[in-house]
Amino acid sequence: MRFLVYDRLLGFGDDYWIEDDRGNRVFLVDGKAMRLRDTWELKDAQGRVLIDIHQKMFALRDTMVIRRAGEELATIRRKRLSLLRNHYRVTLADGTELDVGGKILDREFAIEYDGELLAVISRRHLHVRDTYGVDVVRDDADPALLIALTVCVIHLAEKEREDD
Repeated sequence: MRFLVYDRLLGFGDDYWIEDDRGNRVFLVDGKAMRLRDTWELKDAQGRVLIDIHQKMFALRDTMVIRRAGEELATIRRKRLSLLRNHYRVTLADGTELDVGGKILDREFAIEYDGELLAVISRRHLHVRDTYGVDVVRDDADPALLIALTVCVIHLAEKEREDD
């Protein structure tokens, strides 16, 4: 499954649609401005909230939390002891860990579980400017979760770049 994200709108407080490869609006990323912490909701095409995304307030390192139906689903933070700046660790509620690595600011990275590819995020082969694709590789993967992870990792990488 391929989803298209229009990158020029990615930002705190912005709303933007994510489309499937046929141009149908599938997910809305609804940025919540005027909050103490960076917050988004991932909604389906009918406006139902699928996932809440927010920045953890009191953490030693920048951390994002993903919740579904009020329950914590995942925590995302930059991987410690990594020589690569663009390497993030995702810890799911059940203790499973996912790795996110690549050129995140260039929108060229992958999400993996135990060395197995779950999703590829890339601008290659797209002819629309300021757009990148989220290719969900496994049929049993959760597209909403993978898109939420993508939003979080890009936000963390851009925030880290701003702080430098």
